[in-house]
Amino acid sequence: MPYLSVRNWISSNVLQLERLTLLDLPLEASKRGYQAVEICHFHFPSIETSYLLRLKEAFLDSGISFDTLLLDYGDLSSEDRIKAKEDFRYICEWIEIASIAGAKQIRIIAGEALATDKAAMQRVARCLMELDEYAAMLETKVVLENYKALTSSGDSCLRLLGQTRFQLPFITNLGNFSGKNKYKDLSLTVPFSVSIHAKPQFDDNGLLDEEDFMQCMEIARSAGYDGSYVLIHEGQGDAWMELEKLKHLVMPFLTSTTLKSL
Repeated sequence: MPYLSVRNWISSNVLQLERLTLLDLPLEASKRGYQAVEICHFHFPSIETSYLLRLKEAFLDSGISFDTLLLDYGDLSSEDRIKAKEDFRYICEWIEIASIAGAKQIRIIAGEALATDKAAMQRVARCLMELDEYAAMLETKVVLENYKALTSSGDSCLRLLGQTRFQLPFITNLGNFSGKNKYKDLSLTVPFSVSIHAKPQFDDNGLLDEEDFMQCMEIARSAGYDGSYVLIHEGQGDAWMELEKLKHLVMPFLTSTTLKSL
């Protein structure tokens, strides 16, 4: 059943103001009605095992899920074999970190090669299968996203998923597709998604494009989507307040039984 999650990007403009640490975030998110949190890799203040275990405990104590560790580095599609090998090793290290911290899955960037580069896609697919096998041994999971060039269209996302025999779950970011094919692209990836990043678009005046956002959400509902909706705030102002506004747009797409009292 669909449920609410939040990405820890809010830490960049509210955690410091509220004197919250990453260890405080699971409980704070739980109090505000979220069932899960996603954490960007560059927000980890430490990757020492002792700290990761404390973070895992913070999630267990709060009663919410550490759904996804978002790894924002690595290019498995690179033609530079040395770089690709080093990035593969780096990703393995973060898979280990995700496992220790108790993350259900780790989002890996497919690559920055063009979506039309068939050779790059084949290389990436092989790497992803190896990485997912390694993740499975550590009781976590590799997940992909429509992020960066190689997965910049719905068609390229499906081609990559097909080359991994559709064994890897997917994250659809509502803000990462654009142009005239945006809604078609979303309709292609949502059926394979376990998480939707509910990232709205804003006009030049900073106003949320509600019509576009609701159309994206309707695509998810029509596809029978039942995973997490991850609320994302990247603008200025009070992040929790802005997230509340976004939450009220998302709430009609959730069943009442999946929500905590708000």
